[in-house]
Amino acid sequence: MTEQQQGQNSDQAWETRRHRAGIAAFLAGLVVTLAFFAFFPGLPHVCHVIDWGAILASLAVSGLARWACQSWMTKAAKKPDRM
Repeated sequence: MTEQQQGQNSDQAWETRRHRAGIAAFLAGLVVTLAFFAFFPGLPHVCHVIDWGAILASLAVSGLARWACQSWMTKAAKKPDRM
């Protein structure tokens, strides 16, 4: 029973790390994309105003970053260790 509890605890800890990494990837994608739309020269914005299209695009990029991070972590966890 102790081994099963330890396995559940390690699985729960891994899920917590995966969840936190997904949140960090989402926030990083959001900040980077909004910064791109705010500061990139030559965008067709007057006074570099962030409009709803930029906000929606940054949310989409953030969701993609979160998905990529979590799928990469899952794939890395399933990959057998090769030494």
